[in-house]
Amino acid sequence: MMKATYGHGTHNDFVLVFDEADQIKFTPEQVKRICDRKNGVGSDGLIRIVKIDGAWFMDYLNADGSQAEMCGNGIRVMARYLTDKGHQPSGIYPINTRDGRKFLSVPESGDITVNMGKVSQVPGEINVSTGANSFTGLNIDMGNPHAVVFVENMDLIGDLKSAPKVEPADEYPDGVNVEFVKFLENDQIQMRVHERGVGETQSCGTGTCAVALAATIEKKKSLPAKWIINPPGGRLIVEIDGHSNATLTGPAELVKEVELDKYL
Repeated sequence: MMKATYGHGTHNDFVLVFDEADQIKFTPEQVKRICDRKNGVGSDGLIRIVKIDGAWFMDYLNADGSQAEMCGNGIRVMARYLTDKGHQPSGIYPINTRDGRKFLSVPESGDITVNMGKVSQVPGEINVSTGANSFTGLNIDMGNPHAVVFVENMDLIGDLKSAPKVEPADEYPDGVNVEFVKFLENDQIQMRVHERGVGETQSCGTGTCAVALAATIEKKKSLPAKWIINPPGGRLIVEIDGHSNATLTGPAELVKEVELDKYL
């Protein structure tokens, strides 16, 4: 019987499979069945928790079965799992990802902070279309690609049931995460996101970091900068230092244990 854990970070949700010895392999079709919200467990992605050469590694798979470099909400949920289940003491420790090694500050309870690494702007303007509405935005690299668009009214975005059209398309051969941003008062930001390989999600950790840099550029602020980001799923704090390194702070919760056999 294959058991797993369901958890979320600001309602960006995941199925976590503990596979310390790196023995379990999932096909894209199996991942799709597990993540399916009608007939499966239902989640934005699957995290296989592996130990490679003595170090923890996050094998993150999108809901469509494709690999992703990194997930800022997912890595916090993985850290909560490791500490709550007794595999790793609380404190500061690293987790390796396809986007390199990330250090996390993990208390016994409460919000977790992860050093997300460098966030940078890629030169050139991009255009994003949703239905009849088009917007210009910024191309931001957070180890994975982000197109960040600023809007005055979130209602102009539509339902995001299909992926926004982003041009020039050749900038993103493997797809792109698209964030729609509205400025609020007191350095707060409202955000919606369409993640590649998933669809609209309640939150996106790397997306909030991309948004924080884009907002700093848009408002012509200098670094360091701090923003409070409000995706539909909750509240996250992003700080970017003078060297463009981003840290992300927010909650991570383990909800329930699940069985996966019928999806395999």
